[in-house]
Amino acid sequence: MEENTNQPINSDHEEMKESVKRDAIGLFASIKKFLSGLLDIRSDTDKDQTIEDVKNDIPFKGHNAWILIFSIFVASIGLNVSSTAVVIGAMLISPLMGPIVGVGLSIAINDIDTLKRSFVNLGVMVGLSVLTATLYFAVSPLTELTPELESRTAPTILDVFVAISGGLALIIAKSKKGTMPNAIAGVAIATALMPPLCTVGYGIAELRGDIAIGAMYLFSINAIFIALSTFIVAKLLRFPMLRYANSAKRRLIARAASALAIVMMIPAIWTFYTTLNESNAKRDYKNFLANEIDLNTSLFLRKPFFEYEDKSIRLYFDGEITEATISDLQNELKNYESIKDFTLKISGNKARGLEQISRANDRYIIELDRLQTENNQLLDQVEDLKIQLTLLETQLADAQKTVQVEVLPYNTIAKDAKIRFPDLSELGYGEVLQSNFLKVDTVKVIFPQWKFQVSDSLNDVRNKNLREWITRELKADTLLVR
Repeated sequence: MEENTNQPINSDHEEMKESVKRDAIGLFASIKKFLSGLLDIRSDTDKDQTIEDVKNDIPFKGHNAWILIFSIFVASIGLNVSSTAVVIGAMLISPLMGPIVGVGLSIAINDIDTLKRSFVNLGVMVGLSVLTATLYFAVSPLTELTPELESRTAPTILDVFVAISGGLALIIAKSKKGTMPNAIAGVAIATALMPPLCTVGYGIAELRGDIAIGAMYLFSINAIFIALSTFIVAKLLRFPMLRYANSAKRRLIARAASALAIVMMIPAIWTFYTTLNESNAKRDYKNFLANEIDLNTSLFLRKPFFEYEDKSIRLYFDGEITEATISDLQNELKNYESIKDFTLKISGNKARGLEQISRANDRYIIELDRLQTENNQLLDQVEDLKIQLTLLETQLADAQKTVQVEVLPYNTIAKDAKIRFPDLSELGYGEVLQSNFLKVDTVKVIFPQWKFQVSDSLNDVRNKNLREWITRELKADTLLVR
């Protein structure tokens, strides 16, 4: 009986597992289909039109040449005044991408003629850009090396990523069927190309060979990565290879194109690797200083030096540095992966430390004197305020005595008025200033409040009687009733 009972349960369990498995497979298949449709670009690629468009963008003459000249001029101004907005504006009109994309595509499809034209126009583009930038910086009154210019003298990992992303975006945009604006991709490429070329012109104009060489190296690296991105996309999309009637020539050209592609890839890969390592090393170096030096209140770092090529870090401190501290810092350096093999050199200066303490003490004494002077001034002000307060208290006492003499008769009169005028509920008294615009007089005024309302004529009579009686009692010349 037990066996018969368990068999249906096991069967239902197996069916449930199979159902869940089928649902999971169906879900994965749906996700795969969705992503395939979302990211697929092959079905919407017009290869022949893309090749034609790239070839049309290669030449630099006429309109393109003038547009390049003015865009380089605008970009140079932006770099000269450290205005990012001006540099971006120049990128929007810059036609820099044509020859570089042509190099990558021509290698991918074995088109040697297009490759030659691309290299020739690339040389024209570089020469025209550098000449324009050199002429501008030669006549510009602003000769300072701005942060925008200085940042374009050596490649960083971010420059490499911009070049790769810009190259991929542009060739994918160009390969789409129909018309598709590629201004955004053009800006990305111009970001990697225009500032370095302008910086080369600055280095030549200022006779700074190190700046010119560093900027040209950055431009070369970016150009290689843009061409390499174009080459990779063209291969992935399977652009048609150019066919030659002579099979021997075709094989020779194919081999030459493949060799050139490899030659391009080797320095690009090596540069990417070295730039990434240098970027990581600088990051760990900054973290080491922040965590191990800045947070240690007993250490006074005067000057640090970071030498990536020599794999060394030199730290100069104010004050004496013990052997235990040096050993501790060297051990801490091993916790930072990218700089753990660097040589750490630490130097202290005991005399410098005493000098710093002496200077600090002098500063504290000067500050103390300043605070003491300010304190004395505040005490003098307090004494002046005390004198003024005493004077005001005396004046207030005199004023209160005067008021009491004047008000005292009113207190008696108010009581008598209540007896003489039983209908009187309240009686106010005061003095007001009255002017006929020739002179100002002080007039006494009473404000009676009656218990019962009467006609205006009767009210005037009782107010008159009240005024005449109070006038006699106060011996006032003028008394008004309100």
